[in-house]
Amino acid sequence: MNIAILSRAQQLYSTQRLLKAGEVQNHDIEIIDPTYCNLTIVNNKAVVQYHDQIIDDLDAIIPRIGASNTYRGASIVRHFEAMGVFSIASSKGIVTSRDKWTCFQILAQKGIAMPKTTLGSSPYLDVFVKDFGDHPIIIKILEGTHGQGVILCENYKNALTTAQTLQSAKVKFVMQEFIAEAQGTDIRAFVIDRQVVAAIKRTSKDGDFRSNLHQGGSANSIQLSNTEKQIAVAAAKALNLSVCGVDMLASKRGPLVLEINSTPGLEGIETATGLNISGKIITFIEQQKK
Repeated sequence: MNIAILSRAQQLYSTQRLLKAGEVQNHDIEIIDPTYCNLTIVNNKAVVQYHDQIIDDLDAIIPRIGASNTYRGASIVRHFEAMGVFSIASSKGIVTSRDKWTCFQILAQKGIAMPKTTLGSSPYLDVFVKDFGDHPIIIKILEGTHGQGVILCENYKNALTTAQTLQSAKVKFVMQEFIAEAQGTDIRAFVIDRQVVAAIKRTSKDGDFRSNLHQGGSANSIQLSNTEKQIAVAAAKALNLSVCGVDMLASKRGPLVLEINSTPGLEGIETATGLNISGKIITFIEQQKK
């Protein structure tokens, strides 16, 4: 098959691993920098031009779309979908997963457990913050990633000041209850085709509550309970994502979904588990094209 990886940074671990996995499984696989994709509609048909060539021979694409390029990246994926090219992450799934509030709304519609969450945009902000009591609150910028734009506020006064500052700067955010019993850890479940194929527990570094590996956290392989697997798969299905990372917290009331990553990194989970997740993604594409 002809497969393209949409990536602006071909040197990254995930991009290289997918490239090699495709080559090992005897596919014609290449890296396309989405920056150089020109999207047009000609004679009522979607056309993608890359540099000076028309791309019309792809069977599948693997989007590696950065958070700063969500709009254009999703638009490129949508263009390929209009051409009948299979994508492991739908354009709609990419867009909805990147907006945290939209993602939470969709999960709530499906009855999927998550921490108590409030949209932070309101003239009655003080009332909404007070609703959390004088307990720690997590404030998250809606389009943050890799643990960036996540703030732990220790009490009501601190949370209100932070929320008012963000609101005055016209930054969109949500407020979320702090799950103390998670003790600076979370779970990343890697879902492919409605199955959890790998899972890791991520632990924050000393002095930080964020467990993201990009923020210095560590990871080790774990086996999930049936409940954790079911919630991870349900969350992926709710956002129409065939391949994704589902982040969860262990709480007193069971696993809670924190976030869904439509283009999850591979280095942390492959290193911690020793599994060839890249190869599993290529195999999934093969099965879909059959």
